Amino acid sequence: MSLRIGYGYDVHQLVEGRDLFLGGIKIPHSKGCIAHSDGDVLLHAICDALLGAAAMRDIGIHFPNTDLQFKNIDSKILLKKTIELIAIKGYTVTNIDSTICLEKPKLKDFIPDMIKTIAKLLDTSIENVSVKATTTEKLGFVGKEEGIAAHAVVLIQKT
Repeated sequence: MSLRIGYGYDVHQLVEGRDLFLGGIKIPHSKGCIAHSDGDVLLHAICDALLGAAAMRDIGIHFPNTDLQFKNIDSKILLKKTIELIAIKGYTVTNIDSTICLEKPKLKDFIPDMIKTIAKLLDTSIENVSVKATTTEKLGFVGKEEGIAAHAVVLIQKT
């Protein structure tokens, strides 16, 4: 069995009046991400981690922000397409560990739905998906509520 690890990171600016999507669900908040797609930093970080683990470069190569077919696209679609891409190379997801960095809103009540959504998209058990959230204690662009970041680490295996 061949195991491979991948790491992904994404960041977006937050602005008033946009919807906030994280982990495939809409989060009630006055701010949302400026992005070509729906701006779901968590799903984007997971996509990058999966692509990196399979040595397939990054999300921008496969879903460029210059391509109008991806304008305002639901990032759940991008994650499904990423799973299809790594499957072509013979890989499946073993597990995911991820962290969202956001000052507000608090995410603890939304994380179980994010985990369920991601597990369903990956066709895996919820035990294989970890989503955590943290603040940056008011430091940096996250702490000033100017942006949001997400990190993801994945383990994939050759089937």
